[in-house]
Amino acid sequence: MMEAATTVSDFKALTGPARAAARLLAIAPESQRNEALRAAAASLREHAPDILVANARDVASSKASAAFIDRLTLTPARIESMAKGLESIALLPDPVGRVLCDWTRPNGLNIRRVATPLGVIGMIYESRPNVGADAAGLCIKSGNAVILRGGSESLHSARCIQSCIQEGLEKAGLPRDCVQIVPDADRAHVAAMLTAAGEIDMIIPRGGKSLVERVQREARVPVLAHADGLCHTYIHKDADFAMAREILANAKMRRTGICGATETLLIDHAIAEALLPALVQDLHALGCAILGDERARHIVHDLEPATSDDFATEWLDARLSVAVVENVDSALAHIARYGSGHTEAIITENAEVAERFLNGTDSAVVMWNASTQFCDGGEFGFGAEIGIATGKIHARGPVGLEQLTTFRYEVRGTGQTRP
Repeated sequence: MMEAATTVSDFKALTGPARAAARLLAIAPESQRNEALRAAAASLREHAPDILVANARDVASSKASAAFIDRLTLTPARIESMAKGLESIALLPDPVGRVLCDWTRPNGLNIRRVATPLGVIGMIYESRPNVGADAAGLCIKSGNAVILRGGSESLHSARCIQSCIQEGLEKAGLPRDCVQIVPDADRAHVAAMLTAAGEIDMIIPRGGKSLVERVQREARVPVLAHADGLCHTYIHKDADFAMAREILANAKMRRTGICGATETLLIDHAIAEALLPALVQDLHALGCAILGDERARHIVHDLEPATSDDFATEWLDARLSVAVVENVDSALAHIARYGSGHTEAIITENAEVAERFLNGTDSAVVMWNASTQFCDGGEFGFGAEIGIATGKIHARGPVGLEQLTTFRYEVRGTGQTRP
């Protein structure tokens, strides 16, 4: 049963100030928004010891899996990465006020399509406290206010990070209410955010499948999200074997708990007997458990059997499903059946086949001879990402500054009237 929502008056204590702050932020000059980001980065560095203490409290109280703990844990290096992320966002071109299109009608009217902020973003996320910093940075730069709702497991870390961001806003002369966080871990805040039509302009959830599916099911506000990151790496018969081994090890094992990690390996039958044993050996050495279909187990006998349910599972752990396929069309058919529309990769030296694969998948991101773990806003040059979207409306793939804007039309005349 769904919990009772926070009262409208309670929630407007956040959304009212957020909307007022968003109006000021939308017209703030780029230099002021950049100053806030740099000041927030300095505050994160200054208060790094406090953040680590808060994070230690969160980690100590968690009873989750090792992969979850990895996402939850902050280190000095990860805090520095948050600070550098804010500084890199400040260096990016201003997404607000861009002229997207400009034309003049025969009657002399000049029409421009101009990028504008969305308004107030509601960000619901779990476990990874650095998500709050990335979201705040991208929203500040793109002229949007943001209301953060982190998971109960990261509450102390999230509050400390938010305080640093607000300190940066204040030093730049911008309202602290540009970045707010719900006051406690009460799940009623989620229900309130999902039904805050007219108060929140877009919801972005980042977390487990159950959270995202709930948001997509119950929201009365537009949602930008993906539910699963069931990513595939397909090794074509014309692949460079050394490259394939290196890419697959990285795509699966660099960080197993992120949505861009490869969860299924597809390998051509023509090379499976020659290459698959080496791939299995590489991954076993890295601590990865491997499940194979019947054809894969015929080649490597000690693989665990993989079922249809396994191929439909986003492991987020050191586990990999393997299927032997006939060709690129078989690989595409497997992805169409089991994929989540997130990220797919092909490894091949055959450019024609690569293009067939890139054009044949319906996923938000497709890659050729690269690790699926490059599906990341920072790696795409966005400075950071506020999430990854697999839908087809408004934004797809890593969501950065440009995707946090909409547009308006500006019409300039010289006295025209319509006949």
